[in-house]
Amino acid sequence: MTFWNNQALQPKRNYRFKITMTGFAADSIIWWAKTFKPPSYEMSEATHDYLDNKFYYPGRITWADVSMTLVDPQSPNAVKQINDILINGGYAVKGNAEVKPFTTSKDGLVTQTGDVIAEIVDASGEVIERWTLKNAWLKSASWSDLDYTNDELRQIDVSFRYDWAECDNVLNGTETHQFGQNTTGPVFKSTAVPAADADATTEP
Repeated sequence: MTFWNNQALQPKRNYRFKITMTGFAADSIIWWAKTFKPPSYEMSEATHDYLDNKFYYPGRITWADVSMTLVDPQSPNAVKQINDILINGGYAVKGNAEVKPFTTSKDGLVTQTGDVIAEIVDASGEVIERWTLKNAWLKSASWSDLDYTNDELRQIDVSFRYDWAECDNVLNGTETHQFGQNTTGPVFKSTAVPAADADATTEP
């Protein structure tokens, strides 16, 4: 049954979401988030050529960068908070020979960024889908152009690199967890024919 002829069935809506960054704003919701591109992944492939045929085999999964657009409020000062991620993650302009030349590290940047969590909610505000970026770190940040002819709200565009994302789905009160480190392996039944059976011949 489809949702357009059953009032009890509802599609997910793009505007029903909330963003949390555990290292960015003391576990508070980033209410100034404007847009968020959820995690996506792509699988590489290996190709085997035989005569005039091509055969493809799945390879490794690569998770794509996640981008987010923020409105730039005066309080909290989003520019300062974003710059602090970089600074507290180890970045500094080198100029004093007496200061130990520390540099950025994955540990430092991941700690400062924390988990980036996107929650999709229903009409009653209940979470029905959750994406969590694991080992996420701030990759880029840019500010909207200043323009005397533009009266729009100032924006900040940021992107994150991460190792993988975990996905939680809630349906009828039951939550399923996907891509977690402790999840069990795939459950499938191979359709391949054992070599012994494939080579065997049967009498008519």
